[in-house]
Amino acid sequence: MNSRYWAILIIYILMHVSGIFGVPFLYGRGLDLNESFAAWSMWSFVVTLILIFIFLIPERRKNRHPRLTRTSPGHAVKWSIFGVFLAFIAQYLAIMIETYAFGIEPGSENTQDILEMVKMVPTFAIVVAIIGPILEEIVFRKVIFGAFYKRFNFVISALLSSVIFAVVHLDFTHILIYTAVGFTFSFLYVKTGRIIVPIIAHVAMNGYAVIIQVLLGDKLQEMQEELEQMQLILGGWPL
Repeated sequence: MNSRYWAILIIYILMHVSGIFGVPFLYGRGLDLNESFAAWSMWSFVVTLILIFIFLIPERRKNRHPRLTRTSPGHAVKWSIFGVFLAFIAQYLAIMIETYAFGIEPGSENTQDILEMVKMVPTFAIVVAIIGPILEEIVFRKVIFGAFYKRFNFVISALLSSVIFAVVHLDFTHILIYTAVGFTFSFLYVKTGRIIVPIIAHVAMNGYAVIIQVLLGDKLQEMQEELEQMQLILGGWPL
């Protein structure tokens, strides 16, 4: 791994650690705890993304990963679209395995906590749905998977980077889901040689969760209650 990639990893780690000091600082300036967390996350994620982009500028002029070949823009667009469905399929299969093979209840507490934060501070959705996925794909696919892929085959490289991706989310109950999704993102990266493809799939997944569970959550709940009432009414009619 070159020095630029090490710098990217260090910056990414510092971004997460910075909240230990940044959130209390904003809290002491009059913001409530949720606003402090959301504001610091937004600021730190944006700054980190800008710094990482600066470190990646030389890659536009130098040779990229020796084992990756960039496909045509048209091919990349096709895989960007197909990749979204592929990621959802991988997630669904992992959920089924967790539920029926291991008896794990569906639903991630980590995800619910993040979505609850979005409900309280809507601007935090930008971090969850866009900035976060971009950073994670650069770090876990381009940097970490890319480093493994120089030494190992695809399966080992994708598995190792995906497990790291899963562990970092600190949701060990659903580690299989994170690993399966991370593995899929690695496949999309190798298939096209373009990091933008797994980024699109990742943004789509997170954006879908935000839209369905946050923006449309209340409406869906109302629709469910109305359907239940209709069933009760219809069920009361004599045959």
